[in-house]
Amino acid sequence: MSTAEETGGDAQPWGEVTPDAARRLLVAAVEAFAERGYHATTTRDIAGRAGMSPAALYIHYKTKEELLHRISRIGHEKALEILRTAGRREGCAADRLADAVGSFVRWHAGGRTTARVVQYELDSLGPDARAEILALRRQVDAEVRAIIEEGVAAGEFEVLDVHGTTLAVLSLCIDVARWFNVDGPYTPEEVGALYADLVLRMVGAKPAGPAQERSGAAQR
Repeated sequence: MSTAEETGGDAQPWGEVTPDAARRLLVAAVEAFAERGYHATTTRDIAGRAGMSPAALYIHYKTKEELLHRISRIGHEKALEILRTAGRREGCAADRLADAVGSFVRWHAGGRTTARVVQYELDSLGPDARAEILALRRQVDAEVRAIIEEGVAAGEFEVLDVHGTTLAVLSLCIDVARWFNVDGPYTPEEVGALYADLVLRMVGAKPAGPAQERSGAAQR
């Protein structure tokens, strides 16, 4: 699978970016940043990948950093949407945590090229842009932490350090973008299911009792 196919798949939210030229430049920037790194990539590299002239790039983005900032913001907003959707579904905390982790991991595996740029180029942003992305990261952290806290309060989880466990869960999920290989032994769905199980074990999730099982069966 080519990088263009990876960054253009359903796992990525570029369909909402208009006009078409601006969207093509974002996809080209993701490809270039993932392949060469932000600092080694030039605006000419990005424009060339998009089939445009360097001058055409500046019609839509004033600087290379503006491109990275928009990629980072869209990526983090998508990640936050995934976790919020899982966190607000019906069901016990264990079900919601498994859904959150599985969905988050599938996004990082299926869109690994974009995810690597979104997650690992933060320090390339200027102070203002970096502060905005860090605020989104704190919201991502809060979504996962809230599910774990609810599980602890309900007696579903045994966690001594909620803050540290939240960081561990997020780190585990994000790292998938670094190592996942489309030609490897796992699909994004399989990795998502595996990591959901690992995280439930990490938080000491207890097997559902008869009442919880009946509730879960009714919801299904």
